[in-house]
Amino acid sequence: MTAAGSDVRQRRRVIRLAVPYTQSPQRLDRVIPALAEELSRSHCRKLIELGAVHVNGRRVRKCAASAAGGDGIEIYLDGFPLEPFVISAENIIFQDRYLLVIDKPPLVESQPTPARYKGTVYTAALEWLRDPYKPMLRPSLGMVQRLDRDTSGVMLMSIHQRAHKPLSSVFAAHDVVKRYLALVHGVPEPEGEFRSLLARNRATNKMKSVEHGGKEAVTRYRLLHSADEYSLMEVIIPTGRMHQIRVHFAEAGFPLVGDERYGNGADGVPRTMLHAAELIIDHPVEKRRCCFVAPLADDFTAFLTETGFPRHVALSKH
Repeated sequence: MTAAGSDVRQRRRVIRLAVPYTQSPQRLDRVIPALAEELSRSHCRKLIELGAVHVNGRRVRKCAASAAGGDGIEIYLDGFPLEPFVISAENIIFQDRYLLVIDKPPLVESQPTPARYKGTVYTAALEWLRDPYKPMLRPSLGMVQRLDRDTSGVMLMSIHQRAHKPLSSVFAAHDVVKRYLALVHGVPEPEGEFRSLLARNRATNKMKSVEHGGKEAVTRYRLLHSADEYSLMEVIIPTGRMHQIRVHFAEAGFPLVGDERYGNGADGVPRTMLHAAELIIDHPVEKRRCCFVAPLADDFTAFLTETGFPRHVALSKH
């Protein structure tokens, strides 16, 4: 696990290429390997299809697209498998005419990034919803909730025009219960609350607590179990600010295990140990109360077991 974690972090990079001005127009999957010997033509094709290649600042997803003299090419590598994530029946927690709820695996982006378009939750959901009898009809999809790439667990989307606006209103009003499981360094108090104003630090591009000008973030927590230097926390967030769980615990001196952004990231795991365990919300159309639950991800369970947590804690549904 240690090698895998460090290997992923080391491979995140951008390859920038300049096509010589004397170059006549050629297929993109021929130009790239000629300029970057480390990338084979088959590798280039996978990167192009994934959406990792940009020509003159625009994403290009066709191998047959041409590149000519003077063009600038950027190839974004995120260090993760080139096989795109695909939603299958085992990922589905709930689906009706209006909602799609999935158990998101860790290390999958919620929305397209410079490094990938295909294989994100967004594009995987579009493929899952596509009508095979009407392949050109684009499904209606509303991404009202987003989880960080590292975070696993319950992720909800609206899939009908009647659900988009009311569901967005529910989240905007914070009329939803979001319960997470977080593995942190150290041993916090048995229970407590973090409350601060969060804003983005322009210098570091990180979120942080500020005295003025931020948005209120409330994080409530309860200690479930401690083993050695780690603690498993149950976390409820009445607000939904970017990175608020990670920021609050890090600022309190208990960074999440594996968090390279707000912790030290030297825990030997390839992702932050954060899991969206439960989401409780009123159905946006039918108005009935819904509770969606996702079991702890396998890698999270394995890490708990390896670090000395009792078997009943590691395997329980919490």
